[in-house]
Amino acid sequence: MSRTARHAASYRTSSPFGMGKLNPTRLSRQIVRLLVKLRLLWIIAIAFLFLSGCVQYDVGIHYASQTRGEIVQQIQVSDRLTTFSGSVVQDWLKSIERRTRQLGGKTRRTGDQSLTITIPFNNGKDLEAKFNTFFQPTPSEARSVSEAGIELPEIESTLHLQESNFLLLQRNRLVYDLDLRSLGVLSANGNLLVSPGSLLELNFSLNTPWGARSPATANTLQPVQQGNQLVWILQAGQANHVEAVFWVPSPLGIGTAVILLLVVAGAFLKTQLAPTLAEGGEVALSESR
Repeated sequence: MSRTARHAASYRTSSPFGMGKLNPTRLSRQIVRLLVKLRLLWIIAIAFLFLSGCVQYDVGIHYASQTRGEIVQQIQVSDRLTTFSGSVVQDWLKSIERRTRQLGGKTRRTGDQSLTITIPFNNGKDLEAKFNTFFQPTPSEARSVSEAGIELPEIESTLHLQESNFLLLQRNRLVYDLDLRSLGVLSANGNLLVSPGSLLELNFSLNTPWGARSPATANTLQPVQQGNQLVWILQAGQANHVEAVFWVPSPLGIGTAVILLLVVAGAFLKTQLAPTLAEGGEVALSESR
């Protein structure tokens, strides 16, 4: 067998998805079918491994009060990625829009390359549930990927919020872990072929009424302070650990305090006015006699 023939045979057997000779059209169709079935993080993994381009992804939590807030996400797809396969990108964005509506959120398109997502939450538990649900695949989706015979990078995204009530105020401790170490494309000997940092720009922000602070520990990613907002520049290809502590007013505690003040004020006025009213009543009785 000639060297050219052996090279062609080797190329056919080593092409992805077991499709034989790599065909860009067939590969694009396979990706489209898969994108429709997957949620955000797995979709990002496939797009970065098999497409060429860059995605700017900003995830923000706007914590207005103990009982009101929003998860705000902004996605910007580069011209390079859109030019390569616009249909794949559009299917990806549409799948994100469907998932947002399922969680009671809203989406806004700015052209074909930009998408803004807003998902409201009512309290800390609601925030934790919606955030983790949005970024995690269901068992049925994981089964679809397994049946397709594709091994995706393992990406773990977990947000936890611990709440502590102190009558008028509520202390919140937010912990977010995002493991992106598996996004890098490695060679057979373990060398990094494609740096995920050149494909993905990911920011995480927290906006609170009175600001927040991040503990300075060895394993904690340090943020940039922008007024009452903290912004973390997440590192693609690494395990990111984010922590923040912030305080918000407690409407329930404030309401309870107001009721207690009214009760105390009423009791005080009663004790002060009771003797005067009693004296006035005696005077009126004596005059009537």
